[in-house]
Amino acid sequence: MDTEAQHTERDRSSRPSGSGDTPSDSAGPEERSRSALLSRAGSWLPGGRITLTLLTCLLFLLFLSTFVLRPFQIPSGSMERGLRIGDRVLVNKLAYRFGAAPQRGDIVVFDGTGSFGHADYIKRVVGVGGDHVVCCDKEGRIRVNGRPVDESGFLYPGDSPSEVSFDVVVPDARLFVLGDHRGDSSDSRDHLGSPGGGMVPVGDVIGRADWIVWPFAHATRLHRPDAYARVPAPAAKAGAHG
Repeated sequence: MDTEAQHTERDRSSRPSGSGDTPSDSAGPEERSRSALLSRAGSWLPGGRITLTLLTCLLFLLFLSTFVLRPFQIPSGSMERGLRIGDRVLVNKLAYRFGAAPQRGDIVVFDGTGSFGHADYIKRVVGVGGDHVVCCDKEGRIRVNGRPVDESGFLYPGDSPSEVSFDVVVPDARLFVLGDHRGDSSDSRDHLGSPGGGMVPVGDVIGRADWIVWPFAHATRLHRPDAYARVPAPAAKAGAHG
């Protein structure tokens, strides 16, 4: 038996397919079919594959804006000092899906139709369903469920927590929201006598503002202040769980 001939045949059969084949020969039927489809689609469009690539990118961006992330431009000074007029933020539209809900301290964008006005607004959540929100105590602070909230980390310099007194219990599935620049914010305080009592339905929340993306010098991630983490659960809910 010619062992050298046997080795030669075995070596030839195990040689990598890419060593002598062209890319089109080594491509599988699905890859060749996909490539042919893209070539055909590109030939139908002015500009060919460049136009097809741009359309694909636009569709992807539309998908992101509709279901995942939405850009929002800050229209007023009501959220200064953190958010300034003209800042662009990215709103996370998935933040409150799949069972999650807004939490105290979140900055949310919501549709104000029926509660604030015919526009989208951006405010900070101070109270959620069941919370007892009061302003102000003897030290001039907001209290939520009996706990004073230290707002010094985000309140506009020189502003007091509120020049308007209020004592409210937030209904279930509603939010009590305030601007960080209390002296320049039309928020839940200004709509206490309106339908809904100044509370924003959770269902009207578009998403949570998570990032400032423009201008670059001001770009940052937006975090929930620690001050709200120390607020206890509403008495009714605490009793229900206890």
